[in-house]
Amino acid sequence: MNGLKLIRIRKSSDYSCVSLNKNTSSKGIMHTKFLAALWVLLVTLPAISLASAPLNDGIILTADISETEPTRFDALATKQLMQKALRTFYTPGMSVGVVHKGKLIFLESAGLRNIADNSRVTPETYFRLASTSKAFTAAAIGILVDQGKLTWTDKVTQYLPNFQMQDAWVTREFTIKDLLVHHSGLVSGAGDSMIWPEPSGFSRSEVIHNLRYLTPQTSFRSQYAYSNVLYISAGEIIAKVSGMSYGDFVEKFIFNPLDMTCFAGDIPAKKLNNTAMSYAHNDEKGVYAIPRNSIQQAQQMSVAAGGIVCNAKSMSNWVKAHLAPDTLPFSRDVLDALWSPNTILDVSDSEEALDGTLFNTYGYGWRIADMHGYKLVSHTGTLSGYQAYVALLPELEVGVVVLNNGSNYGARSSVMQHILKSFIPIQRLPDTTPNDWVQAFFDLQAEQEAEYFANYQPVPEPSLPMRVSQQQLIGNYQDTWFGSMKITAPETAKGRLNEGTLRIESERMITLKGSVTPYEGNRFKVEWDNKNAASDAFLIIETNFKNEVTGLKMHPFVAAEKERHEYRDMHFLKQ
Repeated sequence: MNGLKLIRIRKSSDYSCVSLNKNTSSKGIMHTKFLAALWVLLVTLPAISLASAPLNDGIILTADISETEPTRFDALATKQLMQKALRTFYTPGMSVGVVHKGKLIFLESAGLRNIADNSRVTPETYFRLASTSKAFTAAAIGILVDQGKLTWTDKVTQYLPNFQMQDAWVTREFTIKDLLVHHSGLVSGAGDSMIWPEPSGFSRSEVIHNLRYLTPQTSFRSQYAYSNVLYISAGEIIAKVSGMSYGDFVEKFIFNPLDMTCFAGDIPAKKLNNTAMSYAHNDEKGVYAIPRNSIQQAQQMSVAAGGIVCNAKSMSNWVKAHLAPDTLPFSRDVLDALWSPNTILDVSDSEEALDGTLFNTYGYGWRIADMHGYKLVSHTGTLSGYQAYVALLPELEVGVVVLNNGSNYGARSSVMQHILKSFIPIQRLPDTTPNDWVQAFFDLQAEQEAEYFANYQPVPEPSLPMRVSQQQLIGNYQDTWFGSMKITAPETAKGRLNEGTLRIESERMITLKGSVTPYEGNRFKVEWDNKNAASDAFLIIETNFKNEVTGLKMHPFVAAEKERHEYRDMHFLKQ
């Protein structure tokens, strides 16, 4: 790099503290200089391989890789590690595909797709892809660009007139590209309460309409903040412009050309015979099923953000095509756009330690970073009961897909690291590179847990008398965008209120139900029936001068209220 040195400040959301120079580590440089430095770093990395190897119709289960670039990939060791990852991270089943130099060299499954009937995972077993679906949505937009039906910089309101952010200027300037790169200014995950826990009672049109009620956290295009609702918006643009449903468009222009048996729409009943059930684990229950997140026949409202269903065999075709761009169903210009850094992400301590990461960015539906000097293109998918991971090292012509039906990221991450590191030239790996990636992630999680409890501040025990009775709380409450929440009181056999048994439930999100108990003053505690659905909360009760309940707000059940949380923009008025 011509003697240039990249100085990076870890765990900082302020990227103005970065400089690129020969002799100094001064941190007082402007944001624009960092962008220039990042560009220099990117263009000095080796070019993406553009080898035009044809798609391979067969399944080649061999680790016989070119002698000219020897690797340490070992099929047997990988299968053994998969089994260990399943045991260690309480994950029932997993499928893995590895592509190298245009060939599918490894396609293997382990464990169970359904514990109840002891059915095993196969390479054709269907999993939910969760957020790895976003790459398909971005690619579908790119195909419309190729077709001349829109551009990346078209304004969103040109296609979705009901699209509106809180700020009028942001609304006018919001482009299709802005939908894809996670820099809207909203809080990360804003609007997710309209999507999960499934099934959602909101339509896509309602989700888009309700964006206007979500409060920005930062200025537009200034910082990374993950957004599912904006990918739902992108999916609606695909349907509007193409005149087809999102699912039909993706099937016709992506799945069919790549010989992928995947589903972005309704799933044929016969295909439900080989789907993976979703699972989680805790110390009390052990491994347990999460039926609400299981694969259903009907298309999910959130399909464009995280609802595609696929298997490892078909996903191997997806990564294979990206390593041979001439076989993709879209142009190289579109691929360049998808893989171009747009939004800067933090580099975590673990990324630096494990991967030698110097930069981390987001493109269109993909994360673009580096791993030991090689360009890494990847995305994870996380949903209670499903974990997906897709990663490519284009310069090494390597692509990997990992799908499982558990809820602990350690399973997918340990297998992915084991595979990717086996293709990195050994001289590029530090001496601290783990030999056992399952143990490495087990230790990492133990450290993270210890750090969490060391800094944990328990919610103080109640010390004030209640100012509001349970009886006063009973009734219907209405929020402008989230809709109705109802608080009821199951009665005893004698018809009297059974103290401590108030119930709360959402009208629109039908699985969001829980118990309400007095806490102190004007605060009640909500414990949701399904701990995977939402975090426990305080109800902050509002009263008038007569001490009559007029409304309520919700805050997470934590010692200190967070500035950003899922309930922030909700304000329920008693009806």
